[in-house]
Formats: sequence, structure tokens, C-alpha cells
Amino acid sequence: MTDSLDKIVSLCKRRGFIFPGSEIYGGLANTYDYGPLGVELKNNLKQAWWKYFIQSREDMTGIDGGIILNPKIWEASGHVKNFTDPLVECKKCHHRFRPDKLKDTSKCPDCGGEFTDVKMFSGLFKTIIGPVEEDGLIAYLRPETAQAIFADYKNILSSTNRKIPFGIGQIGKAFRNEVTTGNFIFRTYEFEQMEIEYFIPADADWNKIFEDWLDYMYGFAELIGLDKKSFRNEEIEEKDRAFYSKRTIDIYYEFPFGHDELWAIAYRTNYDLSKHQEHSGESMEYADDETGKKYIPHVIEPTFGLDRTILALLGTAYTEEKDRIVLKLPAKLAPYKAAVFPLLRNKPELVELAQKIYKDLKKKMNVAWDDRGNIGKRYYSQDEIGTPYCITIDFDSLTNNDVTIRDRDTMKQERMKIDKLGEFLREKTS
Repeated sequence: MTDSLDKIVSLCKRRGFIFPGSEIYGGLANTYDYGPLGVELKNNLKQAWWKYFIQSREDMTGIDGGIILNPKIWEASGHVKNFTDPLVECKKCHHRFRPDKLKDTSKCPDCGGEFTDVKMFSGLFKTIIGPVEEDGLIAYLRPETAQAIFADYKNILSSTNRKIPFGIGQIGKAFRNEVTTGNFIFRTYEFEQMEIEYFIPADADWNKIFEDWLDYMYGFAELIGLDKKSFRNEEIEEKDRAFYSKRTIDIYYEFPFGHDELWAIAYRTNYDLSKHQEHSGESMEYADDETGKKYIPHVIEPTFGLDRTILALLGTAYTEEKDRIVLKLPAKLAPYKAAVFPLLRNKPELVELAQKIYKDLKKKMNVAWDDRGNIGKRYYSQDEIGTPYCITIDFDSLTNNDVTIRDRDTMKQERMKIDKLGEFLREKTS
């Protein structure tokens, strides 16, 4: 890892954003848990995505599909057959590698051992349904969230009376038995996706719809404060595209370790619905009320890695200044919107008023209480976790009904009436 990524990893553990998984047992490689601040950041990002892509659009709706689906779904979609990678395995240390990623295919880069011949390895995680393993049904943890959307497409049409074009979005866990993991939460076995399947007519100008969605995705990037100059679009050639895609753009972002894939958008044609119609025997045709035509809809798929987006946000927000570290998260995504301090913790009258302000604000938004150490240390502690505003209650507050409010990024302070705090914070952090 690069030095800057090491610093982000350290901050995440120290401040309660992200912990190594199963650490008390020596850990489990490439697994992570989101701590108290991390889960707040994650939930704020999910809510921002859901509002922007689902709730604010009249042509969108959402679902929460299952992680374990009927295994026939993965056979129909082609994942059982095609979700494989050519790998070589070291005969000595048993580490596996993709041959096309090796600089020297004659020996293992980890131990110098000899490689096996190239074999195909599945990226699917298998599991067994049933109390007796020998008699159980082999199933899979989903490698993507899309297939639940395709399986539920007809139910959504009938229950919501939607008309094409329309889209279905969901946020959820996916699992891939990755060959190459690493770079903190960038590539892990278990991750979370935010994904949309947008259904369009068979004869639609799919390229225009594709480009419109690409622009809309960049609108979300601006909304959550990602740096426009750090993005790069990679048009994927046919030989490198997924088996279901007619066009794919991988949207790269400059992470602390260099440019790599953050989001993507693909034109999946009508591949998925056609395959599910073929394998299930259920019609996936859409009947157009106006034209009377029947067709299997085509699909544009914008997809977002939630964990990768969090890593991009952390890398963009992490700032080292002369005397402090600041996490300049957008206020709408910050775990705490404000922190409330009594100037002195041993003065009951200050603590009482500060507690009253804290409890009142907490009914409206997520705020922190901090009375540890001196006021300077409290400021820098809140700077490091990205809290946009700090509110200090001092002796003047007792007579003037005002407080000192400090801005995280500029460190400027101003006096504000107590009864104006809620409105100010709502306006600045919503």
C-alpha cells in the first residue's frame, strides 16, 4: 500500500470507521467490519444514493432481493458456466494467480515455486441448503445484485403498474471468490453494490439512454463531493467485456494507490430476460399498451461499488495541514453533523446547558457529545473524524443565550443564538 493509504487505514481503525475482520482471532484476509463512524458514513452514502437515483425520479423504483437465490437463476444467467478465471497455482505455497497479471510466468512471485498448468476456477461462493450436507441443494451466494431484479421484473410490473422505460434499483451485499484482493476495502470477498437495471424498448436509441445515464452518474459524483478531475472513463473492448454486455464503460477514479475502477455502466441488451424466459418457461415479454407490440425489454445497467465509493471519499477527504489532520467529508455524509462541548466539564451550569442543547439537536440529527481534555484537543479530534461544526457552551452562553460555533474546514468561529442552531445545521448539512 502507498503511504497515504496506510495513513487512511490507520485513521479508520483509530477513529472507528473500519476495522480488520475477526481481528481477535488473527484476522481473516481481506475482510473488514464497519465501526461506529463507518456505519454512519455508509448509511449516509446509501441514503444519498437512494434519494438521488430512486426517490427523486418518477421512472425508478426499488427492491431488496435475496442473497441466496434458486441456483437455476445462476445457470440461466450464465454465471455458473462463465464466471470463471484462468489461474495457475504455485505447487509450493498454493497461492493462485492470473497468468495475464504475472510479469514472470515461470515461477511464483511469492516463493519462487513452480506453477501448475492453467486451470479454470469459479468465482462463485457455494453453500448448501438443507440440514444434511450430502442431501442438500447446492446454492450460491450472489456474485451480483442484478439477477434478483430480473427475477422480480414481472412482479414489479404487475404490482406497480409501471410502464417502460423504467428502472429498478437496489443496494445489497454480493460475494466473489476473488483471485486478487487487497488495497484495503477496494477488493474484498464480501462487498456491497448499489445497482440499477433500467428497462428500455427493444427499438430504443440505447446509445442516447446510455449517455444520459452516464451524465446522471456524474451528477451523483458532484453531489457527494468526488473530484471531477480524478475521474477517467475506460471504454471496454469487445474481447474484454462481460459475456452479456454490448457496451461497457468502466469509470475509473484516482485512489491513493492509483487509478482503478470505481463505477461502471453497461448495455446488457435483452440477454438476461431472454435467458430467464428460456430456462424458466415464464414469458418475460412486455406488452406495449399504445402500440400493441410485445417484446423482451433491453437493459442499461449503472452499477456502483459502495465500499469503493467510501474509499474514494476517504481518499479525497483526507487532508494533512500544518498542525492537524482533517477529514473534509461533505457535511451531508459526515457521521456527525456537529459536536457539542461544555467549555469546562467541572462546571455544572455549563454542562447542564450543553446537555440541553445536545439533546435537543440529537432529536433532529446525529450529533456528538465531547467533554474530554482541553478544547483544542476536542476540536482536532472532531476534525479528524470529519465533523463539520463544533459548538462550545461557555459562561457568556448562560447570560446571552448564544454559543460559539466553529467551522471544520476554515476553523473560523462565530457567535450564534441557541435557538438558531437547528435551522443553521439543517441548512448546512442536509
